Amino acid sequence: MPLQDHMQLISVDDHLVEPPHVWQSRLPAKWLEDGPKIVEEEASDGGPPAHVWYYEGRRYPQIGLNAVAGKRPEEFGTEPLRYSDMLPGCYDPEARVIDMDLDGVQAAICYPSFPGFAGKVFLQGNDRELGAHCVRAFNDFMIDEWCAAAPERFIPVVMLPLWDVQACVAEVHRTVAKGAKAITFSENPVPLGLPSFHTDHWDPLFAAAEEAGIPLCMHFGTSGQAPVTAPDAPFAVTITLFGCNSMFAAADLMFSPVFHKFPRLKVALAEGGVGWVPYLLERADYVWDRHRFYQNVNQEMKPSEIFRRNIWGCFIDDVHGLNNRHEIGIDRITWECDYPHSDSNWPNSRKRAVEVFADVPDDEVQQIVEWNSRELFSFPRAEV
Repeated sequence: MPLQDHMQLISVDDHLVEPPHVWQSRLPAKWLEDGPKIVEEEASDGGPPAHVWYYEGRRYPQIGLNAVAGKRPEEFGTEPLRYSDMLPGCYDPEARVIDMDLDGVQAAICYPSFPGFAGKVFLQGNDRELGAHCVRAFNDFMIDEWCAAAPERFIPVVMLPLWDVQACVAEVHRTVAKGAKAITFSENPVPLGLPSFHTDHWDPLFAAAEEAGIPLCMHFGTSGQAPVTAPDAPFAVTITLFGCNSMFAAADLMFSPVFHKFPRLKVALAEGGVGWVPYLLERADYVWDRHRFYQNVNQEMKPSEIFRRNIWGCFIDDVHGLNNRHEIGIDRITWECDYPHSDSNWPNSRKRAVEVFADVPDDEVQQIVEWNSRELFSFPRAEV
C-alpha cells in the first residue's frame, strides 16, 4: 500500500475559527470597543442566541464560515451560529490536534476565518492604526498561542497590513523573527483596490519574503472575487469554478516581472487543485512563443519554466492531477485537508489518500504528502 505508516501527511491548507479572546485580550484598551469582538444576539426564530463578530460597529454574522467538519453533506448549507455548533477543533488548538490524530494528519497550516483568508476585513476597515494592531494581534495569537500549543503540528502563517507596503515589510521581519513560516497574501490585489503584480509597488515585500525564504500563500478567494457566471446561477457553479482563481493568479504571475526580479521568491496556491496545471502551462507557453515579441513580457524564460521554479500547487482530491503529476512536476505538488470546510474528507483524509495514491510509487507519494511541504515551509520533522 503506497501510503505507508511512516509517511506523515502535511496539510498546506486548513482553517481555524478565531476564539472570542483573540483581539479582546491583545489590543490596547483604547481599541477594545471598535476591535473585533463576539456579541450574543437573540435569534429571530426563537432559537438560542447567535454569536456574531463586530468590528468598527459593523456586523459579521458568519462566525465559522464553512466550519462543517463532522456533518454529513445533507447537513451542509447552514453556517455555524455559535461556537457550540462547531467541533472544538475549529477554535481550540489542543482539540485540533486530537482531530488531526483522528484524521491521520501530522501537521497543518491554518488560515484565518473572520478577517478573511488574507486579512481583507482589516484592509477595508476605517481606522488604519486599529487595523495594524489587529493584524499584529492575530499574528501573535497564531505564533504564540495556536502554534505554540503543538509546534511540531502547526506551521505558522501570518497576515499583513496590505494597505502599507513598508508596514508589510516590518511585519514580515517581526513575525519571521518569532517563527513565522508562511505569509497569507492576496491572489490578486487589484479587486481590493491595491496595485497589481505588474507594478513595482510590492517589490519591498517580495524582496523581504525572498530574503527570509518564506512563501507567499495565495488562497483562492483572497482577491475578494468569486467566479460568477450569472446572478441566478446556483452556488454550485461558483464552487466548481473556484480553482479558476488559482489559474488566474498563476497566469498573472508567470507573465509579470515578479519572478524575474525575485527569482527565489516562492508562491503557494492554496485550495486551487492541480489538474489544470498541464493545460495552463501548455497554453501559456504557446501564447508566449507567439505573442511575446510585441508585449511587455520577459523574452527569455518560458512561463512553464517560471512555474516549475517558483510556484507550488495543492490538492484535496485531484485524481486527474495525480495522473498527470509528471507533467506538473512532482516537486510542485502538495496535499491539503481543508479542515473544517465542506471539501474536507475529515475524519477520513488518510483513508481517502490511501485510495487516491494507490497507483503512485512510494517515493513520489511521500514527496507529495510530506517532503515538498517541509522544504517549502522550512518545517523539518520533529525528532521522535
